[in-house]
Formats: sequence, C-alpha cells, structure tokens
Amino acid sequence: MINSIPDKLYFKIGEVAKMADVPTHVLRYWESEFPAIKPKRANSKQRLYRRQDVELILKIKVLLHEQGFTIAGAKKRIDSGQDVTFSAPGNPEVASSVNKKLQTIKHELKKLQNLLNSKKEK
Repeated sequence: MINSIPDKLYFKIGEVAKMADVPTHVLRYWESEFPAIKPKRANSKQRLYRRQDVELILKIKVLLHEQGFTIAGAKKRIDSGQDVTFSAPGNPEVASSVNKKLQTIKHELKKLQNLLNSKKEK
C-alpha cells in the first residue's frame, strides 16, 4: 500500500484523498485529531502533504477502517510506535474469523497437494 505512493515531494489534498480512498473532509478531520499530520500551506492556502504525512494517513486508514480501532485507539497505537499490519485486526472476532478461514484454506491446499502427489506416484 505504501509502495503505491508516487515519488513526489508534495501531494495536494485531492491526490491524498484518492490514494487513501477517503473524502477530503475526513483528511481535514484527521489533521485535527492526529497532530503528526502537518501539511504545509502553499501561497494559495492549499494543503501540501509530504510523503511521511501520506504514509501516516494510510496507516491511520488501516487502523480505523480495516482493523476497527477508534480514534483514541489509533492514536495510542501510533504513539506507541507499534507497526501497523494488515494481518492482525483490532477486533478479536474478526481475527478469529480470519484464522478459521486461513485454516480452511490450508486444509484444502494440503488435500490438493496429497491428491497431486498421489497422481505423480502412479
């Protein structure tokens, strides 16, 4: 996700909104909630986000929208310096569901592997 950020110095709010797939008003709200997001202002008063701002915004989106954290929880997670991953949802019920699905997939793959191995031996 972070690798998909273009190699530029500054990004306009509309570009960042498209990358994060959130409306611009959400970005402005996150600016007020997360002091680490500090876009510069152009002479035209337009917000200009740096790459580190965009990376933080993408992490915040993962925490809030994909892992189910609250704003306070996301702040704590970011302040603690813990890495934001896609495989460990904040909601235990979601994590349990994902684990069950992964176990099912693993079991089916093993069955396929055994089937292929048995056909090779013949």
